[in-house]
Amino acid sequence: MECSIGWLGDVPMAVLFVTIGLGYAVGKLHIGPIALGGVCGTLIVALFLGQTGCKLHGELKEVAFALFIFAMGYSGGPQFFANLNRSSLRFMALPLIEAGVVLAVVLTATRMLGLDAGTAAGLAAGAATESAVVGTAAEALKHLGLDAAEAARMESNIATAYTLTYLVGLISIVLFTSQLAPVLLRLNLQTASRELAETMQAASEDDVSSHPALPRLVGRAYRITAAAGLNIAEVEVALGGRTLVIGLFRHGEPVDPTPGEILQAGDVAALIGVRDRLVGQGDLLGEEVGLLPAHADVFQLDERHVIVNRHDINGRTLKELGQIATTRYLRHVWVQRIVRQGMPLPITPGTRLQHGDRVTLVGAEPALSTAAGALGTEVRQVDATDLVFLSVGILAGLLVGSLSITVAGIPVSLGSGGGALLSGLAFGWINFKRPGIGDVPPAAVQLLKDLGLAIFVACVGLSAGPDAMALIREHGAVLPLIGLLVSLGPACLSLWIGHKVLKIEGPLLIGAIAGQHVSTPAISAILAASKSSVPLLGYTVTYAIANVMLPVLGPIIVALAYRVS
Repeated sequence: MECSIGWLGDVPMAVLFVTIGLGYAVGKLHIGPIALGGVCGTLIVALFLGQTGCKLHGELKEVAFALFIFAMGYSGGPQFFANLNRSSLRFMALPLIEAGVVLAVVLTATRMLGLDAGTAAGLAAGAATESAVVGTAAEALKHLGLDAAEAARMESNIATAYTLTYLVGLISIVLFTSQLAPVLLRLNLQTASRELAETMQAASEDDVSSHPALPRLVGRAYRITAAAGLNIAEVEVALGGRTLVIGLFRHGEPVDPTPGEILQAGDVAALIGVRDRLVGQGDLLGEEVGLLPAHADVFQLDERHVIVNRHDINGRTLKELGQIATTRYLRHVWVQRIVRQGMPLPITPGTRLQHGDRVTLVGAEPALSTAAGALGTEVRQVDATDLVFLSVGILAGLLVGSLSITVAGIPVSLGSGGGALLSGLAFGWINFKRPGIGDVPPAAVQLLKDLGLAIFVACVGLSAGPDAMALIREHGAVLPLIGLLVSLGPACLSLWIGHKVLKIEGPLLIGAIAGQHVSTPAISAILAASKSSVPLLGYTVTYAIANVMLPVLGPIIVALAYRVS
């Protein structure tokens, strides 16, 4: 490490944390609703400080990237493998389109403009907003047999080209998916999402809202007048289903609320169900009242957080699970929340569960424990990282990445980054299927991803130095324009094929295009525009696949661009 700026020259290690801290501060700046992001902010600050002679040497960046890419594979493994099924076939074509068009446009630009392999890879990484490509491409440069100076120049060009094209790629995909794509499909995104939710038989708007304001389930007590003479099963059907008379009190004494029990005038019925179907039902039932303190515990339900990992559950809809469930299971357990890749999914009969989904169940025992066991494994609180498992996983990835084959005279290798990604996928799947083996707390995984990538891009950006200005002078004006094509080319083709050929519903298709681009800002803008979480059902499928597929493009682009340039 070296730096000539005042105190940083005496403590050169500090330049790393100055770069990351300032970078993430810059990344919080917004252009309208769009934030620049910590990775791009760090690269901008690193490129700026690199002009002063501050540099980081050694193996730090390789270690940081190996930790990042392994953690990315570890966290994404369950969802990646879960999406390799028949129900996801329509969506799997879209990440392939993304990879194919990005590769074609970048290689065409490389041939026409004489771009070097580093610039080509940085163009792909920035315009496709896939930061991991920076690392896998930089690793691939080592296998081209370049001298140290040329390899360093190309690596700096990766960082510079990424920085020049990232903002273009980010803004263009956000605007395309949230504003332009609905116009091209001739639909109102909010209306189309609501109509699709209705066909999926959503119980309430809160069940598909991207930001539900109130709890999904509520408890209410009614003094029976209008419903007198009906049995409990008839009342539950009249309320629209998924509503349970959980307690019944007659003359102050509890009565077993069996489905065939006839309600009498003056009975107090305690009900639990979906808010929109239960609140304000006085005309059907009678006056809403409060329960006596001695009876209030009837509303006390238990909660279970479950990770779906049962083979016979993966890919099934909530409706299918309801049909095969026992009566007791169905009546006494509700799905409160489904989270996939950190995002809450809509709760409808048509929602499919996948391996890795985190499901919150609410209900009464013993049905709740039975339902939780049927779905998968309860979420375990893990505090310590299994460093043996982590080390073995990364070593396995490095071993795989060291292998190389020659195709048409071109040396092709995954490199340590690609190898660590594959081992991360495998080891994450092992932990998912065998909880307790290789535990890494979710917070630790997130730290490895965030800090590992931040350190890596800081090292690359600082090392770029004067080479960055040379590339900006030569191609600084044209690279953002090509980046626009790299970003929107795959999106437009996917929109046409998805709509005309694959017949994917509009809101799901738009969400899937954001996923194939691995763009969290894009899906956030879509959810805001649609006021619905329905587009997430398309996003999560393509995101899980593209998040693995796009980083592998780095070595491929470097090998092919080196050949054609």
